[in-house]
Amino acid sequence: MSAILAPERRAAASPERMAAAGLRAFARIAEAWGLSVDEQLRLLGQPPRSTFFAWRKHPEKASLPRDTLERLSNLLGIYKSLQILLPDAAAADAWVRQPNQAAVFGGGSALNRMLAGNVSDLNLVRRYLDSVRGGGWS
Repeated sequence: MSAILAPERRAAASPERMAAAGLRAFARIAEAWGLSVDEQLRLLGQPPRSTFFAWRKHPEKASLPRDTLERLSNLLGIYKSLQILLPDAAAADAWVRQPNQAAVFGGGSALNRMLAGNVSDLNLVRRYLDSVRGGGWS
């Protein structure tokens, strides 16, 4: 029965592996978006710099707080939505820094909104992009 995952496949989705994969993906996103270290720290919820650099050096050993996991989930969702909406990778990556007239951004960029510091700001940007993709704005 292919619908049931073998035990070794279920183990692949452990919180530790998901955290490591999320951190590696975030590093690629940060590079694509041209994020400074300070911007990365803010998006991840302001972990201590030493912790952040330890996560980057050894993502497989990172024990992430729930807040950071939620932030990573939103950031990965934002990135994925942009890749779908704007198939040109350069345009998708540049979008986060461009002024946006949508009401949720008030003329500022999506990155400015995300850097406000709350998980809810990341979630708002993700929901906005989901609505643009056809999921409806709630």
